[in-house]
Amino acid sequence: MWFCVKFAIIYTTMLATIWHDFLYQPLFNVLIWLYSNVADKNLGWAVVYLTIMLRVILLPFTFVTERNRIKDDELGQEVDRITKDVHMDPITRKEEVRKILKKRRVSPWSKFIVLGVQILVLVLLYQVFLRGITGEKMAKVLYSFIDFPGKINIVFYGFDLGQLHTFFWPALVALWLLVEIYIGYRHKKDGLNKADLAYFLLFPAFSFFALWLLPMVKSLFILTSMVFSAIIHWFSIFLFKPKEVKNH
Repeated sequence: MWFCVKFAIIYTTMLATIWHDFLYQPLFNVLIWLYSNVADKNLGWAVVYLTIMLRVILLPFTFVTERNRIKDDELGQEVDRITKDVHMDPITRKEEVRKILKKRRVSPWSKFIVLGVQILVLVLLYQVFLRGITGEKMAKVLYSFIDFPGKINIVFYGFDLGQLHTFFWPALVALWLLVEIYIGYRHKKDGLNKADLAYFLLFPAFSFFALWLLPMVKSLFILTSMVFSAIIHWFSIFLFKPKEVKNH
């Protein structure tokens, strides 16, 4: 029993050390360096630059995700073609679809990496604002080669980055999601079913409510990441342009 308690204490301490020394502290120092040297003492822009830097680092995985997304579209076209061509023979249709699925297997690991890292940074940013960015606390976390910036300006164009229950930025994220989902559904030939409609309305509404509960900086981070993703998506369409499937 004592061994289990001791092991649990050691394990918890080790996790806390890894979290602080290898995740929280490096991100905090990068954020402060961007604030002092790139963002002209504007923490909001520092968060934007941090988000872009993160997405650039993850760009190889993002391109793999986009390529898989385009492959999924091609796969759907092929399945639709087979469904039309062999609609009178369900056994043959099932076999052909199985062959295509096996041949065009798509791995989701890259998407998990991109989403996982972004969620991790979201949690770390929340901890930054939860602990506060005051002089005394900051001095304990900054590396010796990072200049102490003094009092941090957390106002971004009139909005307090640490404020809870803000309306504008969560609404902006929800609106962006609404437009993205609409564009995705616009080309759906068989129309929207109840599940599609529920997703179209409820996911943006849920996102708004979740971000409304959190500091405004979360909305800024997510919105920047979504804009970056949209730019990469449209670029990827030209880079990995799918071949047109000819109907027989």
